[in-house]
Amino acid sequence: MSSNRKPVRRFLMRTVLPPIALRAYRWLGNSWRYTTENEAVLTGLLQGERPIVGAFLHARTFQLLHYFSQPGRGRWILMCSQSRDGDLMTRIEEGLGFRVARGSSGSGGARALVQMIKAQREDRTLGSCLAVDGSRGPRGVAQLGTLTLAQKTGGVLLPVAASTADCRIYHKSWDRTVIPKRHAQIRILIGEPIEVAPRLDVTQLNLLRASLERRLLSMHAELDARTGFNDPEPLRAPAAANEPVIQPATA
Repeated sequence: MSSNRKPVRRFLMRTVLPPIALRAYRWLGNSWRYTTENEAVLTGLLQGERPIVGAFLHARTFQLLHYFSQPGRGRWILMCSQSRDGDLMTRIEEGLGFRVARGSSGSGGARALVQMIKAQREDRTLGSCLAVDGSRGPRGVAQLGTLTLAQKTGGVLLPVAASTADCRIYHKSWDRTVIPKRHAQIRILIGEPIEVAPRLDVTQLNLLRASLERRLLSMHAELDARTGFNDPEPLRAPAAANEPVIQPATA
């Protein structure tokens, strides 16, 4: 792309497209019908005194954004990448009422994580939501971001799954993003809360990370079976040879 076109694209992504995309998402989301399983767990945590750290799979973001933007489902801070696409998503998420920290596993993620921790420490009624597999994957492979948030804020970790058969799969995305169709019937499964001790060594953190990953994959497999959602690709991308231990972030 020529340098003359870059300002035009930046203007479109930051100014013109966001209100159009937000209106389109609300039009689509307002047609969706949700059924929540284990909703009492979420209700109880929202009425409690500890911050909530929501953990989900990146591919199911579209279904969850609208769900958690509805009245009575808490106040949340999210992380969004610093890319041009991230500019667009940030404005959509802010338009839905979320607070947004800018960063990703590729750039600025540690800084955004610190911002989220600070926000939750200052406002104990503010929840945070973070895709366990980050913004660039591998798909379905949990990282340590949600565990760090729970540790540093004294919050409780809450796995959340979403599924619908009335959808399209964006095959070109690394996570195989699921986009519900208009009037989709969507099921949300609220998992059992997970306690994260404030002090864990690298081995303990990775064991807990692997346990969270298994929990979320199992929740989605069970929920997908009930909704009839079908994707020929697995929820978790095939493991790479000698997959490295994920190191904890500092904050």
